[in-house]
Amino acid sequence: MPFRTALTEALGIAIPVVQGGMQWVGYAELASAVSNAGGLGIITALTQPTPADLRSEIQRCKKMTSKPFAVNITLLPAIVPPDYDAYAQVVIDEGIRIVETAGNSPGPIIRKLKAAGTIVLHKCTTIRHALSAQKLGVDFLSIDGFECAGHVGEHDITNFILLRRAAQSLTTPFIASGGFGDGEGLAGALALGACGINMGTRFMCTAEAPIHENVKKAIVAATEDDTELLLRRWRNTSRLFKNKVAVEAKKIEKESVTGKFEEIAPYVSGKRGRNVFITGDIDEGVWTAGPVMGIIKDIPTCKDLLQRIEKEAETSIDRIGKLVVPAPASKL
Repeated sequence: MPFRTALTEALGIAIPVVQGGMQWVGYAELASAVSNAGGLGIITALTQPTPADLRSEIQRCKKMTSKPFAVNITLLPAIVPPDYDAYAQVVIDEGIRIVETAGNSPGPIIRKLKAAGTIVLHKCTTIRHALSAQKLGVDFLSIDGFECAGHVGEHDITNFILLRRAAQSLTTPFIASGGFGDGEGLAGALALGACGINMGTRFMCTAEAPIHENVKKAIVAATEDDTELLLRRWRNTSRLFKNKVAVEAKKIEKESVTGKFEEIAPYVSGKRGRNVFITGDIDEGVWTAGPVMGIIKDIPTCKDLLQRIEKEAETSIDRIGKLVVPAPASKL
């Protein structure tokens, strides 16, 4: 039975599950597979070197699905930042009506997208940032708990608390991100006030994810303990797969006398991380993954995964509903 939440109603999807906008993973292959399976697939804009390349990737995805899909635009600190305005304009010109935003100072991009009638999902790791995004008029907030992969923020608040704080503080509907990989998690997020979930690591470990099979097998073999937090010293904390490079980088970060980022920079190179997904050498560079790996046991198709999640969530909700029973009749 299809779910009906604020998310499914607004986006025109059958299952309230959003694919994370992952760097070097969010290509048309995965986005279209997730959307075809009833969720919301996402192309990651910055996987494409130029706005023109993003246009080509969007057009390629349109040929692979007739269902709604989105584009992620993450604004990251950089010496020479990408032309975010041009990326956003491509999204608008191509008629993409859903965009996931994240990162620093998103106001100008969000205002541009909203002026074009775009549905905006904005990712936040704190309630303070979520309230700021709410004032910008975003349509949905994606609340990222400390369990998430990649940029976890600096506050270390887990979803069990963060989602309840969101329900108390926000008027904008929100989805839950970080630590989700199955239908029981979806049911739990709905119970905590979310209208859907965002999954990244779980979608990396699907048949259609355009990354090397060795990476997928490493995720299946991993446990919830196999992540490493790096770059906290520079207030840019990232959760990464705990491989040889991540462990070496962590040692340098902890023991460096100078505290200069240059000492660790070669270890956290984005190029090395991308090569992991291409070559399958899981120790070639750092790559993001969350502790949800502990509950991932297979590499299904996106269709099989989302059908399973839907059924598991329905079963969980039905089971919990049966725990509520009529009060015994009074003997008086």
